[in-house]
Amino acid sequence: MSDLQYLVRKPKKTIENPPLLILLHGYGSNEQDLFSFAEELPDDFLIVSAQAPHSLGFNSYAWFAINFDEINGKFSDLKQAKESLDMIALFIDEIKEKYKTDPDKTFLLGFSQGAILSYSLSFFYPNKVQNVIALSGYINDELLPESISKEIKTNYYSSHGTVDQVLPIEWARKSKPFLDNLGFNSTYSEYPVGHGVAPQNFFSFKKWIEERL
Repeated sequence: MSDLQYLVRKPKKTIENPPLLILLHGYGSNEQDLFSFAEELPDDFLIVSAQAPHSLGFNSYAWFAINFDEINGKFSDLKQAKESLDMIALFIDEIKEKYKTDPDKTFLLGFSQGAILSYSLSFFYPNKVQNVIALSGYINDELLPESISKEIKTNYYSSHGTVDQVLPIEWARKSKPFLDNLGFNSTYSEYPVGHGVAPQNFFSFKKWIEERL
């Protein structure tokens, strides 16, 4: 059992095997955050918003710790990140089984830390999800398998704010060349915002999702 807490929005119409959208929030947030998108997304979806396992207090959670020291500056707890990655992979399988979702239409949407893990999960667990929406994140070189399968068919949508002061735009800009180099299908866009999702960004990824349903 993955033991992750989560919120569910069931499809608004009766569908035997609905497409699945999993939401992964960012550092210091909780499962309520991205769930605010749910009502605006396609009625067919079973939407599940997962809460990260590590409590930071005051209803804030993280998928992995971000530590600070005088020598290394800011750095990620990669052991925790990999543990969360495995937990999310198991969680996806459990949700698919429990709700009998369409195995060929699994979408994984992550923001910030959730986006970092969404990328990594698609590489460590090839084709477990068919579509990744990575908002305000980047591909962390330290969270990659030794070799990335050439059989991955996952589609990627990435976006970032040009004035993001949390995760620099330069980090995000490396994602599309990285994915293109592997021959993967990817879309990348930028918006004149900070570490957040602009309205036009929301409508952009909503359209991208609808085209793949």
